[in-house]
Amino acid sequence: MDVTTLLNGANCTRPTVTELRLSAFKSHRGVVLPLGPLTLFAGASGSGKSSVLQMYEALARLGAGDELETAFPEPAACVPEWAEADGQGRRGFRIGCTVDGPAGPVQLDLAVQAEPELRVVGERLTSGGRTLLTTALRDPGRSSVQAAWHTAGAATVTRAPLPDDRLGTALLPLRVAGKTQGQLQVLAAAEQVVVALRSVFACDPQPQRMREPVAAGEGRLRRGCDNLAEVLHRTRSQCAKRHARLAAAARVGCAGDVADLAVEELGDGTVRALLGRSGARGATPVGRLGEGELRYLALALVLLTGPGVLAMDQAAEVPAAYQSLTVLADGFDRCLDPRQSRELLSLGAEMCARGHIRLVGAVADASYARGVDGVTVVDLVP
Repeated sequence: MDVTTLLNGANCTRPTVTELRLSAFKSHRGVVLPLGPLTLFAGASGSGKSSVLQMYEALARLGAGDELETAFPEPAACVPEWAEADGQGRRGFRIGCTVDGPAGPVQLDLAVQAEPELRVVGERLTSGGRTLLTTALRDPGRSSVQAAWHTAGAATVTRAPLPDDRLGTALLPLRVAGKTQGQLQVLAAAEQVVVALRSVFACDPQPQRMREPVAAGEGRLRRGCDNLAEVLHRTRSQCAKRHARLAAAARVGCAGDVADLAVEELGDGTVRALLGRSGARGATPVGRLGEGELRYLALALVLLTGPGVLAMDQAAEVPAAYQSLTVLADGFDRCLDPRQSRELLSLGAEMCARGHIRLVGAVADASYARGVDGVTVVDLVP
């Protein structure tokens, strides 16, 4: 079954994660967090803002087919301090999300054992009050879980083992034939969740790594934005409108007069980014900018670009019209002054209102964001 057919439902709704559930994860217990087009998690240090984004990114990795150890490199740190081990010394955590789209709201819930070894011990996919997939660890001595998914044919469910180190939902498109109405429902729900989770780009600009010239290459922006100059080199030559919009943002968020964003090709094959200045001032290498200016430029570039310019795993088999890029930005306003924070928020709200991008960020103080149209502020308490 072609994924485009599965997602070509009424109103061509883009699959999006609209809710996160941290049933038992780090400091969170029984927490349900709504997500809008632009959501900021606010709270003091220790309130669990970064934990929420970490959990979201981990789900995204699992949706892309990564193994548990890649999604959770330090699984023991994800177990709540209050979680007690059972008689076999096992402890773990439970997380989940809701994905809206053509198939309607679909809920994914996952139970993970972190100690004494990392493995999936339970997974449930539900939609419209119907359980579409369940998995359970039946035999601790085997590296598999017993799975059952809805069929609605001669047999009401199909049972088969699935690996205990991957998300079962992401494997269903390879296992379900799509011959019965029940199987088609399972496929539609699973594909909706996978598309939404794969369309995530976690971004944390690192100013100290953005100052040096970089080799000119394919121009896909990395997580730390250290190859900012390389990407600007690409956007300047391939997308004049997007580049002009970024230059306009630079004029607001960077000190002094900014006429343009330029890229200089150096003799050793590398490139460096410059702020073009009006008059006789010439140009300022971005390496001379402050940390706030560099983070501001990098995040503005992410908001103005798309999956094709970001170093992320694209769902290439799904048309862009059915995808919505979600940017995760921990420390969204880190190092920014109030003017830069307001301008970046305004840019984010504008881009998110268009429907092809969503933003989830963590901030210490959301006072500048409260009451802004299109912005959802979720306060977390330690």
